[in-house]
Amino acid sequence: MREPNEVRLRVNGLELQVYEWPGEGQPIFLAHATGFHARCWDQVVAHLPGRHVFAIDMRGHGRSDKPEPPYQWPDFGHDVAATARALGTEGAVGVGHSKGGFAVVHAAALEPGIFASLLLVDPVIMRREMYDARPGGGEHFAARRRNQWASPEEMFESFRARPPFADWEEQVLRDYCTYGLLPNPEGEGYVLACPPNIEAAVYTGSVGGAVIYDSVAALDIPVRVLRARSRTEDAPLDMSSSPTAPDLATHFKHGEDVHLPEYSHFIPMEAPGFVARHIEELLAGGSLAE
Repeated sequence: MREPNEVRLRVNGLELQVYEWPGEGQPIFLAHATGFHARCWDQVVAHLPGRHVFAIDMRGHGRSDKPEPPYQWPDFGHDVAATARALGTEGAVGVGHSKGGFAVVHAAALEPGIFASLLLVDPVIMRREMYDARPGGGEHFAARRRNQWASPEEMFESFRARPPFADWEEQVLRDYCTYGLLPNPEGEGYVLACPPNIEAAVYTGSVGGAVIYDSVAALDIPVRVLRARSRTEDAPLDMSSSPTAPDLATHFKHGEDVHLPEYSHFIPMEAPGFVARHIEELLAGGSLAE
C-alpha cells in the first residue's frame, strides 16, 4: 500500500492537512464526511494504483485546525476551493462523500476549472424545502459521543460488531480508528480527532445549506450521483439509508443518477473498490456504469 505525503496548507485563516499520493495523469481530490477524516479514503486509493490523489482533512477534523463553532456548510466548500487552487488541481475529478459531496459541489461553483467532473457519493444535499423545515437549535446526539480511548485497537474492538461498522471492510474500520484519534492533551490515551462538540456543530450547521442549489445550477461539468438505499418517511436518521434528494441528479446540467439499494450511506466504507471503479470511469470519460 502506498503511503501518502503530508502537506500543510494555510487557507481561509486555518492550517489544513492534506495527504498526497503522487502519481500520473489527471488528479483526484477526495473530501470526507462529517466526523471522519482523509485517511478513511485509504482503501479507495489502494484501488487506484499509480493515480495522483489528494485527500483533505476538513476544518475541525483529523489533523486540521479546529476553530470553535459555528460550522456552516458553505465554509467547507470555500476550504476545498482554496485548497484545490493552492494545490494546482485544475481538471481534477472531485469526489465527495456525504458532507464532502456538498463541499466539492460548492467548491466547483466557487472556483470553475478546479474540477473537470464530480463523483458525489451519497451526498448530503437534501430536497430544497427540507433546509427551511429543519430546526437548527438543540443539542445534537453527536455531542454525547465517547471521546476518550485507550488506543485505536480498543476503539476498533468496540466498533467492529456494531452497526454501521459491522458492514464496513475491516481495513477501512482500522484506518478510521488509527487516524481518527489524537494523543490526549490532558493525560493518557487518545481523544477523537473530530471532537464531539465540533461534530455536533457541523450537523446543526447544515440547516443553512439551501445555497447549494445555486451551486448545483451553476455547474457545467459531468456529475455522477451514487445514491444509497432510499429512506422512508419514518426511517431513523442513522444513515442506514440515503439523505440525498432522490432527484438531485436532475438539477445538474450534466447529472446522472446511480441508485444503489444494496448499500447504506457509508458506501466508501462498505465498497471502496466499487467507488474506485466509478472514479476510474470518470477519469476515462465514461458514461453511466451498468
